Amino acid sequence: MSQFDVTVFTDGSCLGNPGPGGWAAIMRCNGCEKELSGGFALTTNNRMEILAVLEALEALRDPCKVTLFTDSQYVRNAVEKKWLAGWQRNGWKTADKKPVKNRDLWERLVPLLAKHSVSFRWVRGHSGHPENERCDVLARAQASRRGLPEDPGFTA
Repeated sequence: MSQFDVTVFTDGSCLGNPGPGGWAAIMRCNGCEKELSGGFALTTNNRMEILAVLEALEALRDPCKVTLFTDSQYVRNAVEKKWLAGWQRNGWKTADKKPVKNRDLWERLVPLLAKHSVSFRWVRGHSGHPENERCDVLARAQASRRGLPEDPGFTA
């Protein structure tokens, strides 16, 4: 069975850090496009960046070949520079033996990276990249909503 080629654009936003936050993803495959977004009442920008990637990959039922555009060096480097693999090997501790932040989200991401063939592409945020700008608008709109749920994994 051949894999679908999917292009994903993601962004996370936080109004204050920590503060109300939102995430967004645009997914494209075979001429179709879907926008996803959500938010939490109190969270961080990095959590929203990871969550945007997670939600997009979780939306794919079958294994896919994914080209993922993000403005988050944190997310991209965690995967491409093998930080994530190192954190797992070290019992979810950083190189300086501190607990890895956002472990709950990273643990959800690990099996998705095994399921899908994901290649990351970094784009400079707020530089006029149309899909990144659209994701930013969607994420900020979510962060601005009233009555956002609590982020169950956020700790101050």
